[in-house]
Amino acid sequence: MKKRYEDIIKELTDRELLFHLYLTQALILAITFILSIILFNSFKEFQALFVLNDWNILVIGAAAGLAVVLIDMILMKVLPDELYDDGGLNKKIFQNRHYLHIAFIAAVVAISEELLFRGVIQTHFGLAVSSLIFALVHYRYFFSWFLFVNIITLSFLIGYIYHITNNLLVTIVMHFLIDFLLGILIRKQYLKKSREDMS
Repeated sequence: MKKRYEDIIKELTDRELLFHLYLTQALILAITFILSIILFNSFKEFQALFVLNDWNILVIGAAAGLAVVLIDMILMKVLPDELYDDGGLNKKIFQNRHYLHIAFIAAVVAISEELLFRGVIQTHFGLAVSSLIFALVHYRYFFSWFLFVNIITLSFLIGYIYHITNNLLVTIVMHFLIDFLLGILIRKQYLKKSREDMS
């Protein structure tokens, strides 16, 4: 099954990959919109999920995002490469992107996923349900026990941070930084390998 998944990723053109990426995020936003209408009593109740004047956005959100990336970078240095093999999707998404495009992708994913998983699902069904659904949506990580443990742990961590801060902007910033910095790391590794191959 993993081989089939890897073949599908390899066959996708860059245009198709981006189309599927943005389509997935649009579907997540549509589901968020529908569930918000059903589950929230008013727009004001939904709006209360966002607290702009909150130092936790930087103190907890940014710090936790940076800590996750730092831990990941250390583990990437000491663990075998195959443990981080997600079938090639992350590499294909980020390796040929300009840094601004990486930032845009990270922002779209962070906003749409946090709105649904923490803002709607966790707010109404709890931390465990939202974290498990978040992990299930990232099914490509099921091919590696390490990535599966990684995504479950990360999911519960982000959910817990939302639980203690009650501010969706904290987890959006955290999620954005993780995706953005790891995207940049993938891009830099690709450029370095390209230069080595040329010399």
